[in-house]
Parts: sequence; C-alpha cells; structure tokens
Amino acid sequence: MITIIPRDGRAVVISNGLRALLGLSLALALALAPALSCACACGCGVFDVGTVSMLPTHVAAGSVYIEDDYMSQGQNWVGAHAASAALNPDQEIQTHFGGAGIDYQFNASWGASLKVPYWDRIFRTDTGTSDAPDVMSFRHSALGDIRIEGRYSGFSSDLSTGITFGLKLPTGDWTYGNFDRDTSIGTGTTDLLLGGYHIGSIGHSPQLKWFAEVLLDRAFNSREGYRPGNELDAAVGALYDGIPLGQDGTLAALVQLIGSDRLHDSGENSDPYNSGYRRLLLSPGVEANLGAWKLYADAEFRLYHYANAAPSVDTEGNQGQLVAPVLVKLMLSYHW
Repeated sequence: MITIIPRDGRAVVISNGLRALLGLSLALALALAPALSCACACGCGVFDVGTVSMLPTHVAAGSVYIEDDYMSQGQNWVGAHAASAALNPDQEIQTHFGGAGIDYQFNASWGASLKVPYWDRIFRTDTGTSDAPDVMSFRHSALGDIRIEGRYSGFSSDLSTGITFGLKLPTGDWTYGNFDRDTSIGTGTTDLLLGGYHIGSIGHSPQLKWFAEVLLDRAFNSREGYRPGNELDAAVGALYDGIPLGQDGTLAALVQLIGSDRLHDSGENSDPYNSGYRRLLLSPGVEANLGAWKLYADAEFRLYHYANAAPSVDTEGNQGQLVAPVLVKLMLSYHW
C-alpha cells in the first residue's frame, strides 16, 4: 500500500525503496523492543529526542553545541501513583546532564554526530533505620557515556526524513562506590542506538510544521553483574517558525508529547523489581534563531507515569522509584 504524507499542502507519495528502508528500520526496532529495560535509572535518554533544532535542514552544514539538562527526582512512585517516602531509602537524585557535541551533514544523504556528556549528580539516601534515620548525601561529577551516530537522510532533497544508527560507548564512570549501579553516571555497557525522524509542513504555511522522532537504546552486554537493558523514547509535536525577534532574529514556538517505555534491569547488582516504567510528558518549548546562533529551551511536564515496583517492602527491603515532576532542557548551538 502506498503511504501518503502531507507536506507543503500536497500529497507526497513514498517510493517503494523508501518504504522498504523505513519498514526495515521499524522492523528492526520492533524486533529489538521485547528486550526493553532500564538504560539509566533516571530516564535520561528522553533528552535525546524532540530537539528539532538538531535535525538537518541543509546540505553540507554543521553545528556545535553545549547542553545542560536538569532533573530532580524527589517523589517515590509505585505503579501509577505517588507512594510513601518511607518505602524507599533513596530520598532524592538531582542531576545536571551537561555536555557538548558536534553534528555535520556531509551531503544530501549522509551525516554524523558526536555527543560528549558530562554529568553532575547528587544522591541522597537513608542509611539508618526507621527508628534512627540517617540521610547521607553523595555528589559525583564525571564524564558520561559518549554517543557516536550516523544518519541517512537521502530520502528527499529537503532532508525531511532520516534514520539514525550508532553506538553509546562505556566511557562513563560506573565505579563510584557511593552510587548504586542504576544510579551511576555510566552504565559500563556498549549500546546500539537506532532511530528515525520526519519533519513535515501543516497546510500551506511553511512556518507551521510537525515532526516525529523515535530512538531505541539497546545494551549489547552486561558489566560486573549489571545489565542496564534498553530504552525506547519517542516524540511527536508541532512548531511555528518565523516569529520576528528583533531586526535579524526569529523565534520558534513548539509543543510536543514525549513517551518512554522501559522494563526491568537484570543481573545480581541490579534492582529488577524497582526498575522500568512507562511515561508520557507534555513539553512546550522555544527556539531563538539569531543568525548562526540558536538557543533552545523546553520544559517536560509529567502527564502519566507508571513505575514498576516490588510487591512489598519485604520483598527486598524497598518499594518504588524516585520520579521527577518536570525535566528541563537548555541548548546553545552555532551553525555554519
């Protein structure tokens, strides 16, 4: 069956070759999806979808960027509801997901990106007893897991559709003694990254666009009794571009839905009961375009969260996961 996608007010027919490539990508993602688990305890992979400014729009163009994302996990969650903090000795996790990256589109078909993260994390946990609580605070900053990705966007001349593929390398620190393995900055594993995206116009207005993006992160291996499993994140949204900003700048406003699907960790150093979740976020954002510079910011508010949890505290001494009501993303990039 021929698939139709609206773009610039016209019906665009996807060729058999394009449908085959997209179908292969989707089939591979679905084949890998049954092994979904927790790629990092905090759900940081959601920061790697929904950033429209980083998707290519020009042939032979590049960008460098710095990024600082933030999440504060301070609510204990069991199933689809908040639960008593007394069920979980972990009290709070605050993380700045900083880093820098470079992205380059070599031609109409191929591009590549490199992201070097650096995290700063504060972890507060109760090491005492119910009668004599003793909340300890630990802070650790270190290099995260480097991500290297290739991109094929040769399906159309406007680069509106692409597939991505690459690796997450085990460069992040996973040996800090005061963090559990699912709280560590690095996972210690090498992961496959596989995704795709599409950008299209809404109606006849070139300023009004929609976009969709999906990314699968699947661990190839385990490390010292811990396998972080994998994570599937997807975003769909709309934006209006071209709002005047001063004499030379423009402003884009956007809104998107971001979903995550994760199952359980595995291995003797994991917490399989209290790991993995399903989540839906609503994210308004803005992007200021000032010539070669772009500033992007959004806030991602929780609409729905289901956290896997142990049947009771008696199962393994704790029940629930720490979740965040909102996530914040900020990115400054230079394009040439």
